[in-house]
Amino acid sequence: MADELAIGKNTWERVRDYVADVRIEMKRVTWPSKQEVYGTTLMVVFSTFLFAIYFYLCDEAFSHVVSKALRLFLHRS
Repeated sequence: MADELAIGKNTWERVRDYVADVRIEMKRVTWPSKQEVYGTTLMVVFSTFLFAIYFYLCDEAFSHVVSKALRLFLHRS
């Protein structure tokens, strides 16, 4: 049924209807407060630094293990 209604409308009418629907939906959105945005931003920055430290430590550990293994197998002639 929706397809039947859309067939009779031209492009400009469909665009106008779409924009009107978007405006209606945007009025229904519950926007976060400044305090909520600030708190979640701090959590994202903090967790990013924690993950960076974790991945750095993992990288150093794997690098150490691989270099030890290469030294062990390559210098065994």
